[in-house]
Amino acid sequence: MTASDASSPTVDSISRERVLVLDFGSQYAQLIARRVREQHVYCEIVRHDISAERIRQLAPKGLILSGGPSSVYEAGAPKCDPAIFSLGIPVLGICYGMQLMCEALGGKVENAPSREYGRARLQVTQRDGLFEAFPSSADVWMSHGDQVDRVSADFLPLASTSTCPFAAVRHRSLPMFGLQFHPEVTHTPQGSQLLGNFVRDLCGCAGTWQLGDFARETVGNRRVICGLSGGVDSSVVAALLHQAIGDRLSCILVDNGLLRANERASVEHEFTKHFKTDLRIVEGETQFLERLQGVEDPQEKRRRIGHQFIECFKEAAHEIPDAAFLAQGTLYPDVIESGAAPDGPAATIKLHHNVGGLPAELGFELIEPLRDLFKDEVRRLGEQLGLPPELVWRHPFPGPGLAVRCLGEVTSDKLRVLREADSIVIDEIREAGLYRSTSQAFAVLLPVRSVGVMGDARTYDQAIAIRCVDTDDFMTADWSHLPYDLLARMSTRIINEVKGINRVVYDISSKPPATIEWE
Repeated sequence: MTASDASSPTVDSISRERVLVLDFGSQYAQLIARRVREQHVYCEIVRHDISAERIRQLAPKGLILSGGPSSVYEAGAPKCDPAIFSLGIPVLGICYGMQLMCEALGGKVENAPSREYGRARLQVTQRDGLFEAFPSSADVWMSHGDQVDRVSADFLPLASTSTCPFAAVRHRSLPMFGLQFHPEVTHTPQGSQLLGNFVRDLCGCAGTWQLGDFARETVGNRRVICGLSGGVDSSVVAALLHQAIGDRLSCILVDNGLLRANERASVEHEFTKHFKTDLRIVEGETQFLERLQGVEDPQEKRRRIGHQFIECFKEAAHEIPDAAFLAQGTLYPDVIESGAAPDGPAATIKLHHNVGGLPAELGFELIEPLRDLFKDEVRRLGEQLGLPPELVWRHPFPGPGLAVRCLGEVTSDKLRVLREADSIVIDEIREAGLYRSTSQAFAVLLPVRSVGVMGDARTYDQAIAIRCVDTDDFMTADWSHLPYDLLARMSTRIINEVKGINRVVYDISSKPPATIEWE
């Protein structure tokens, strides 16, 4: 389906289908919104303290109260306007949101005697309404230290776990529901069904919103510069703008010396032959490696790479006349991990060089049309725009490039080793026919050496970690259960073909608690 084929709803129809997520500082607030959008219902995030009057003006079909890091009984804990519970709008509280709702309506929240972090077995006692067509027993994802200890007589328990008697509740007379677990994460397999039951059956949404509505970026008659890396995110932004403004788009690729093998050549081919854009390449390897000399801290690496990127980009951008906008392929996982969620506080997991805007002296207005989207949504949009499959399904690559996969100090020799190992990992994944089914695969050069034996001689060389994950949204992920013979081929080839490596390990960590990238 192309963008022109998509049946986009009118603004009025979007308004009628709106669901609001009240953000209490959750890392997953936007993930909730994404799951609602999967039901073809428009969803947006608002502040947790939005007034009931403002909600009445927006006239949403439903409200979702997100989780959060606070305890409802602590001084200064974020609260919502209690009047929202009297609006007659269906409300779904998740984790902290459920605790807040239950406490506000006569219940009691306490520190749980047995904290639940990870998978738990849910037993459902009431399967109508919210749990319509839901299994009587199912795995769910818990992440809480507090829980509802007592509910008022107005609430009815719907489900429990072995340590949480009120894992799900509903109000007996008002359209209010609570879940102690997280239906928005992939670790709750039937979570999308629950959210679908809420927005469609309980909120009455028909589901008319389409993803193609994100293509409505208007820049008038002025020129736009796109920061292009060749990855799917910036490529979709470039295709979106190219479709909208044609030759008024200029793309800049900063070759920082931290790209994957053959990355630059691939970008040049796709954006001069396929799209025929005004592509300008900045030679920056020397400057970037000088900035990174002696730096081991991952946050400092990201800061220096970001600063040098700005310097290189600024020089190239000033050579493009009449440019007024800068477009970037920032996605929501970048935003949320950088602590930059616009509607609520979130902990900074890692810095992203393309999050937070550019120095004012650049003089450009920032355009981030994908800022509220997740990777799978971006890929679907890329398909609608007619991008080639090999570009749409390219594995993600971090903005700081191989610098955050080369643990410790970054040097040209270490980058050579890492590129060679990474190429082998990707080659073998492709050869096995698993590139599309594996969400992300790459090599990491570890800052450790170990003893080995090659040709009856002792070696003391470096180690490579292979990281492969499966995910829908890149906010949560599981490690890929690759065949043993595939892992064996990767290991054998890396040790035999990459000078300086004598050991290969496989990362079997999930996200959370780990992140996908190592730095």
